[in-house]
Amino acid sequence: MNFAQSFRLALKSLSTSKMRSLLTMLGIIIGVAAVIIITSLGNGMQVYMNEQFEQLGSNQVDAMILGSNDSSRHVDIEDMFALVERYPQYLAGVTPELRAPLTVRHGADEFSRTTVKGVSETYYSVDRGTTMNGEKLAKGRFLSYVDAQRQQSVCVIGAYLEQEAFGGNAMGKSLTLSGVPFTVVGVMDEYADVTEGSGDDVVYIPYTQAVRLSGTTSSEYLFAATSRETAPAAKGLVERELFKIFQDSDRYVVLTAAEMMDAMNTMLDLLMTVLTLIAALSLLVGGIGIMNIMLVSVTERTREIGIRKSLGAKPRNIRWQFVIEAGTTSAIGGVLGIGLGILAANALTWILSMVLGSENSFHAVPTLSGILVAFGVSVAIGVLFGYLPANKAAKLNPIDALRYE
Repeated sequence: MNFAQSFRLALKSLSTSKMRSLLTMLGIIIGVAAVIIITSLGNGMQVYMNEQFEQLGSNQVDAMILGSNDSSRHVDIEDMFALVERYPQYLAGVTPELRAPLTVRHGADEFSRTTVKGVSETYYSVDRGTTMNGEKLAKGRFLSYVDAQRQQSVCVIGAYLEQEAFGGNAMGKSLTLSGVPFTVVGVMDEYADVTEGSGDDVVYIPYTQAVRLSGTTSSEYLFAATSRETAPAAKGLVERELFKIFQDSDRYVVLTAAEMMDAMNTMLDLLMTVLTLIAALSLLVGGIGIMNIMLVSVTERTREIGIRKSLGAKPRNIRWQFVIEAGTTSAIGGVLGIGLGILAANALTWILSMVLGSENSFHAVPTLSGILVAFGVSVAIGVLFGYLPANKAAKLNPIDALRYE
């Protein structure tokens, strides 16, 4: 009996008891679908994060100051601006990102969870049309160089604050920060979920005003390298300057956007690998189910095996028949699992696109490699777990098999 005959016989055997065959495949179907969904989500998340990093600017260099026990060693904002002026071929600009603990009020209303950030004009890129955090300007303008130099009391607010404090019309109006009135010159577009304490509940003011009103200095500086290619060199310049100040490399952390993206991708790859291995356990459960059903099938077809052996069938022919039947069962289950996984991935894409919005659409993308690996593993497991029943059938004594009731 050749492969084609064995395959047709396997299909006939499966069609004889459709419900039992479907239940046998269930573990394989669920396992393959789970692997497809997880790999699709992982691939989609990587693409989504890479797109978000590109929006932030692949030339960004982030310097976080951890502080020093020596009070005489500290970073002065002007030193960072001087560093940019000395190396214009590598550094295009810098902005402190100073979180100022100021009380935000409008009339009798106090907004206790609003974040006040002191930044420079470099924080917003006119070319990209976004801030270094990826926020877009909806109305008016962002802070300018003159605003910082003259310590002007102007601010740019988030979408939540405009809606709650000004009823959607904030341009030219005022709010107070720790009792000092600031005029709204710009409003940011919706960035988060427009709720209290979210990324939309924010006020940007000139960093010079933030330092004056809060009495603190920035612990984070965002540098813009001249290009993605010069970002590593720019990072080296920043690290060298900070080491000159602190004489201790443990007092600061400097990362490029590319390094942050690589770190996120590495963590995501590890997470997806662990989740895929967990999902693959259901494939083993499916294999055990196939083995159990094949053992039952061998018992039910003992007389058939005896007849075939008495007519000259060799043990390898019997073994081959049952192995193909097990492989066919797992292959069909794998195909159904692939279809279910792709449908589920598309459904998740639609749901997440609704949640994130069309501008930040997320696509759970099934990969050809993930599909082929899931299908190959499902067939391999079917063949592997089907070999034991097939071997049992091949070793049956034809006389005992013919006498079996």
